[in-house]
Amino acid sequence: MTDRELVTRMLAGDAAAFELFFGAYFQRLFRFALRRLADPAAAEDVVQAALAQAMRKLHTWRGEAALFSWLCTVCRREMLAHWERTGRRPVSVPLDDDPDVRARLESLTAAGDNPERQLERAELAARVQITLDYLPDRYGDVLEWKYIQGLAVAEIAERLGSTEKAVESMLTRARAAFREGFSATSPQTS
Repeated sequence: MTDRELVTRMLAGDAAAFELFFGAYFQRLFRFALRRLADPAAAEDVVQAALAQAMRKLHTWRGEAALFSWLCTVCRREMLAHWERTGRRPVSVPLDDDPDVRARLESLTAAGDNPERQLERAELAARVQITLDYLPDRYGDVLEWKYIQGLAVAEIAERLGSTEKAVESMLTRARAAFREGFSATSPQTS
C-alpha cells in the first residue's frame, strides 16, 4: 500500500489502516527521536506526541514528501517543544539533519521502488560506504557507532577510552569531513 492510499484510508476512518500506520511508523520514528534525544523515555513521549499531532493534522499532508519525512518534521517540532520545556538542547546534530543529506535520503522514497530507483539507492549506499572508509582517524567508526548502531555519546566515549566532550568534538569534525568527502564522491555534471 502506498503512503497516499494509507492516508486516504485513515482519513476515511479505516481502523485497519491506523494499525498499519502505527506498525509501520512508530518504531522508525522512535529510532529517529532516540538518536536526537538519547533518552528512551523522552523519545517515546515525543513520538507519542508527534503521532497524536500527525493524526490531528493528517489532512494537511499533501504527498509531496514521503509520509515518513513529513512525520519526521512533525517529530522535530515536538522535540523542539520538549527541549523548550526541559531547558535542554541536543548535544550533537545527527547526520540526517543536514539539509543536503536529508534531501538525498528523502528522494530515495519519493519515486517508489522501480529499477532505476534501486540502482540510485545502491549507488548512494556505495558512496556513503566509500566516504566512511576514507575518513581520517576514527571518524568513520564514530559516525557508524552513532548513526548506524545508535550508540550514545557516553558509550562511544567508553569504547574509545575518552571523554564525552572529546567524542562530541570528534563527531562534529567527523560530520564535517563526511559532508566534504560525500560531496567529493558526487557525480560530476558538465
